[in-house]
Amino acid sequence: MPDSPMSASPYEVLGIPAAASDEDLRRAYRRLLRETHPDTGGDPQRFIAVQAAWERIGSPDARRRYDAGHVAAEEGPAWAPPRADGPQHHRPTARAYGHPGGWRRERYLQLLGEWVGRGVAIPDPYDPVLVRRAPREIRHLLADALAEEATARRLATLGIGYTVWHDVAAGSSDDKVDHLVLGPTGLFAIQSEDFGGPVGVRRGELTGDALAGERPMHELAQRARAIARAARVRFTGLLLVLPDEALTTPAESLGSSRGAELVVLQASTLLTALRDGLPDGRAVGGTEIFEVRTRLQAAVRFA
Repeated sequence: MPDSPMSASPYEVLGIPAAASDEDLRRAYRRLLRETHPDTGGDPQRFIAVQAAWERIGSPDARRRYDAGHVAAEEGPAWAPPRADGPQHHRPTARAYGHPGGWRRERYLQLLGEWVGRGVAIPDPYDPVLVRRAPREIRHLLADALAEEATARRLATLGIGYTVWHDVAAGSSDDKVDHLVLGPTGLFAIQSEDFGGPVGVRRGELTGDALAGERPMHELAQRARAIARAARVRFTGLLLVLPDEALTTPAESLGSSRGAELVVLQASTLLTALRDGLPDGRAVGGTEIFEVRTRLQAAVRFA
């Protein structure tokens, strides 16, 4: 898979500047292999990251390709928006409204233009070399847009028993919930995030070096409350979806907020949680699901 826009570069993983010589690169790699090897008490995750970084830039040819920005395009999907005329699937899909990732992509392009300089042409705003040089705030917007779009593709496969709203405004113009999902197992507010590194959980919130002061679960709870008040609905769960490699466990409960369970989970487990429901979650069935859908349809505004 390609790097996330938030991922540390191979140079950062190896702790050397991008202008380092090939010999300095080799020395840094060998030193870190010894320091991080699990057999000598090192961190297995760091050991794997060091090996992956070496694969990216260890040889002169690989390093030239990485520095030229070719790696992301060749190893997986590009960071540009998906094409509207992509492959069409004829299986029944969830009823969906809104444009996943749209708000964040617009904001990304706006801030990128301001950072590059007013009046300066940007031939490709998703060029990996340009993205890697951008400030964290800008890269985070693009990473989260990609995460939203990946979640939306998963949600589409839930089937016709589910309704999904994307990019739902939650009060102010800068506050939104990425996805609302209504189905037999309940009503869920879902936020898709990518901080570019592993995170932990402490006292009902995410922790870790990858965060820069963000309180994503707190923010999701606040935004969900605004939507619940406007639509006169109750949420079953508030789900924070992260890349699988960011969490050491598939899912973890962080408590509850006004009756809604707070859960952080790996992206690959999202559909199971929505189809099976949360252990203590409140299901929605019979005529109630129709009433909740009607209220949401009348109240939802898109970011």
